[in-house]
Parts: sequence; C-alpha cells; structure tokens
Amino acid sequence: MKARTVRIWSVVHTWSSLISTLFLLLLCITGLPLIFHHEIDELLGYDPKPEIAQPGAVKRSIDEIAGTALANDPGRVLQYILWDKDEPNNVIAFTNNKVDGDPDAATLRAYDAHSAKPLGSVGGGPMLIFLKLHVDMFAGQPGKLFLGAMGFLFLVAIISGVVLYWPFTRRLNFGTLRDKSRRIAWFDWHNLLGAVTIAWALVVGATGVINTLAEVMLSQWKATELADMVKPYAGKPPPVHLASLDRTLENARKTAPDMNVSFVAFPGTPFTSSHHFAVFMRGDTPLTSRLLKPVLLDGETGEVSDARDLPVYLKALLVSQPLHFGDYGGMPLKIIWALLDIMTIVVIGSGLYLWIVKRRKHRSHAIAGQPAFQPSE
Repeated sequence: MKARTVRIWSVVHTWSSLISTLFLLLLCITGLPLIFHHEIDELLGYDPKPEIAQPGAVKRSIDEIAGTALANDPGRVLQYILWDKDEPNNVIAFTNNKVDGDPDAATLRAYDAHSAKPLGSVGGGPMLIFLKLHVDMFAGQPGKLFLGAMGFLFLVAIISGVVLYWPFTRRLNFGTLRDKSRRIAWFDWHNLLGAVTIAWALVVGATGVINTLAEVMLSQWKATELADMVKPYAGKPPPVHLASLDRTLENARKTAPDMNVSFVAFPGTPFTSSHHFAVFMRGDTPLTSRLLKPVLLDGETGEVSDARDLPVYLKALLVSQPLHFGDYGGMPLKIIWALLDIMTIVVIGSGLYLWIVKRRKHRSHAIAGQPAFQPSE
C-alpha cells in the first residue's frame, strides 16, 4: 500500500473512531444489561407472571380484559393490546392520554389471560432508563438519528481499521502480544480483540443503524402501502363505536390461519389508520415469529378490509431487532453477545488510549525540537 493511501486510511480510521468513541462507549455499556433485560426485569419484579391456570381453564374474552384495563386507568384510552410471546398467558394493555399520544406517556400493564386480573406494570424500572439511553439518549427521533450516524461512523472505523492494519497483523502469528512497552502491548490487544470481534461488531453496528431508522421506515410504509390499503375509506369520519375485539381478532385469525396474534393497534394509533384496527400476525418459528403481517379490519364492523405482507425494508428491520441484542439463541447466545460486547468496550477504550499516548508523544517531540514521525509498529 502506498504511503499516501496509508495516510488517507489512517485519517479516516482515526477521526471516524474519535468522533464516535464516547457515544459507542455509551451504547456498549447500556447495551450490556439490555442483553439480559428479561432476566433482570424478572429479578427486580418488573416482569409480572400470571397465576398457574388449571388444566382446561378457559381464557377470558379480550373485550373483558380491555374493559378491565380502561377501568384501571380512568380517563385514558387504549392504544394497543399485545400478547407476550414468551408468556402467552400475559396480555399487555397500552393506555395513553389520547389514541395518538406520546409513547413516553403510555402506561403498560399486564393482565392474566384466564382471570383478567391486573398483574402489574410492565417496562418500567432501571431497564427503561438503559433502554432510553441506548435508543435515543432521551432526545426522541433526533437522538435516534444522531446515534444512527455514530453507528455509521463505527462501521467506517471498523472497515478502515481492517484495511489499515491487516497488512501489518498478517505478518504476526494470531494472538501475538509484544511486551516492548505498554503502548505496544495495548496496540496488540487493540488489534487482537478487534480481529476477534470484527464480524460481531459489523453485525451489531449495522443492525443498530437499521433500528435507528424504524420511525422513518414506518412513516414510509404509512405513506405508501398503508395509504393504498385504506384508500376506500378516504373522506369517511372515524368510527364512533368500535367493534368487539373478540370478533375482530377472530376475523383476523381466519385471514391468516397459520399465524398467531402478536398485537392489535386501535384506530388512530401510529400503526394503522383512523378507521381501522390493525391486527399484526406472527409465525410460530424462531424466525417467522419476528416477522409480522398486518390485517386491517373495519373499526365499526370488525370485518377484514385488507391484508398484505410487509415490504422488504420493514422485514429487515424486524429481523435485525432481536439479532442486535442476541435474542435468537437463548441464554448461550446472550452470554456470547455479552462477552463480545465487553471485548468491544476494550477495543474502543484502548483505541482512545493509543491516540492520547500518540498525541502526547508528538507534542513532547515537538517541544524537544525532534521530528514527530516515528516508524509505525
């Protein structure tokens, strides 16, 4: 590689790393407990469990559970009802001040599917703080897009690091750690752990960038496919009286008989139109359970209006979300994800340390009147 090319790649690697370093450390540190958020929530009591049902026990109607949810939160309206994939006897109701209210103002409560009894709040506690820091730094959509930009710089730093240091590291045996000085030792650790985590970092970085664009993708879907699905209702007033949820869900299941209900969005919420319930169906395999199919149903009659598969970009988003946190393979994959996350923290921290040491070395040489250039390791 020519000297000029090396300098260009060095500048790209240095500045893409430096600009994103603090935010990447934030993402790695907050992401570590989020890998185990189910386990931590359960340990701290923020993951309510239903009572053990007797064999053959009949589940209560969703209309009854919805009524209980509204009674528990007077003055509020229902936005969504969700079925917990990991705990099918939990029904989670989202209520808010208004149907299109701010997500941060929503209250999530779990209800027992067999008794309709409230089980407690969901999604609170310290994990919510970690999640908000990780997703948008409490800055809403601008925060998401900013972190997406930092994630993109992270990908640039990884690729430029490979291009820059691969010609050098391939001359050494894998795992070589020289002890000439502390700086060289950290340089070797930086490259070694970087090589170990490179594939994981690319996957997690890329899926993280995709996730920051979720609201943009949802807006695109609403402006195109959803708009086409609800075109026959253009100009009609929103429904005054909503159809029975049980009848609505029954019709949705008939439309997609090989799928299960994931959640239902009430008319006027961001996932549907002002005229329709949107029942999102999911498959029953590890992969298809992440993919959703929306079924639109008339808000007054509960009859099916349309049903279509989601576009490819939304499918990519849905698949990327669990991959980002290692949710596909149970506890073994979560542990691997956590170890790789810790290694990445060391890579980022050591990179910052090496840059600081290099700057100090250049400054001391400049003060002493010596040339700052030194042969690279």
